[in-house]
Amino acid sequence: MHETEHLALIRDTARGFAQDRLRPNAGAWDEGHVFSKETIREAAALGFAGIYVRDDVGGAGLSRLDAAVIFEELARGCITTAAFISIHNMAAWMIDTFGNEEQRARFLPKLTSMEMMASYCLTEPGSGSDASALRTTARKDGNSHYVLNGSKAFISGAPENDLYVCMVRTGEPGPKGISTVLVEKGTPGLSFGKQERKMGWNAQPTAQVIFEDCRVPAENLIATEGFGFKIAMAGLDGGRLNIAATSLGGASDAFERALAYAKDRQAFGKAIADFQATQFKLADMATDLETARVFLYEAARRLDAKDPEATKFCAMAKRYVTDAGFRVANDALQIHGGYGYLKDYEVERIVRDLRVNQILEGTNEIMRVIISRELLKG
Repeated sequence: MHETEHLALIRDTARGFAQDRLRPNAGAWDEGHVFSKETIREAAALGFAGIYVRDDVGGAGLSRLDAAVIFEELARGCITTAAFISIHNMAAWMIDTFGNEEQRARFLPKLTSMEMMASYCLTEPGSGSDASALRTTARKDGNSHYVLNGSKAFISGAPENDLYVCMVRTGEPGPKGISTVLVEKGTPGLSFGKQERKMGWNAQPTAQVIFEDCRVPAENLIATEGFGFKIAMAGLDGGRLNIAATSLGGASDAFERALAYAKDRQAFGKAIADFQATQFKLADMATDLETARVFLYEAARRLDAKDPEATKFCAMAKRYVTDAGFRVANDALQIHGGYGYLKDYEVERIVRDLRVNQILEGTNEIMRVIISRELLKG
């Protein structure tokens, strides 16, 4: 199948699910802080719970470009749900890519069916952008267990999720002392903080994950001790593309709402779409969205091709697309005037949900650090 036909099929599948199951419910989920596990599990039946996990354990075996298209379309329906599914996919990908065969067989069939849902735990209360400074410790207790102490902050899916892919310190300070362990819900010593009260992303739970002498079986170590930071960074390239894709999808939804509203809304005896000020704003919004889409897809292709510049392009795409997406959504609200500020029109929800994308998976300031570091190499 030609790439364009393949992508069109994937786009249509994701768009159908988003429009039928997510978009009609997104406003109510946001307002009621409802986490609809049942609806999210329906996405697993379409292959969206293990998008780039190998097919021998139930994954779809798709590319990063395919994933970008999927998350763009899902976010047209509900940004919060799309972002949650993207985080679950990143956690599953880490186990598939770096786990051993026993770990893959034990966890991935349940993750790709969403019988289990997974969170990714890197950020801590005292280390956000400086991830290599994390302080949660994992001390070996004989050969059978690690004992974890510390906490993780802003964890999507906590406490509802079943599996937590955690970056912990097993050795020296800095990146070389970091390892990755899988912590299952119900493990003694694992607990959760209160639900965070957030500006957006209200349709998914977020809380601290707390370890107090939490005993994790040694066989839940992914790869080897000291390899965790490499796993974390490898995951972030794709994670950044996914978050950029949700910005693109959410902003596209806001733009389409604004376009329809501008044609319908009358002022001074004609539609506001007939005023040049509105026309120019719409033209700029459409151009920004198309530019963002081209850039995002190019970065995804480079990651799929294992291009040596992929990390730089993923950082660029994350910075550019999330900034552009927020700007477009904010302009869509402006076109709606006072109605844009009302929950009934849902554009304000899109603005709130997109704002955090400029912060997570590395702030856009950190993206500039990564881009400049790559430019100045050698």
